[in-house]
Amino acid sequence: MAKEETKKAKKEAAKKNTKPKKKEEKKKVKKESYFKKIRKEMALVKWPTIKEVCKYSITTILLCIFIVIFFIILNLLLSFIKGMFV
Repeated sequence: MAKEETKKAKKEAAKKNTKPKKKEEKKKVKKESYFKKIRKEMALVKWPTIKEVCKYSITTILLCIFIVIFFIILNLLLSFIKGMFV
């Protein structure tokens, strides 16, 4: 009987939680408070320095160049192998 009572209690709680209250539905955020929160959050961001930006940009460009060269060499190698058998 105790299990049945807990199941009933859970079902009733689930029914209550599925119907949102009208007051909670229409909760709006004021624009002023929204932008204040954004400004506060942006102050917590650790922005990269110019040195870090340059370092990561150069690293990215070099990695892209390396990948392009790798695929060019791979393409030439596979074309040469294909040419030997055709």
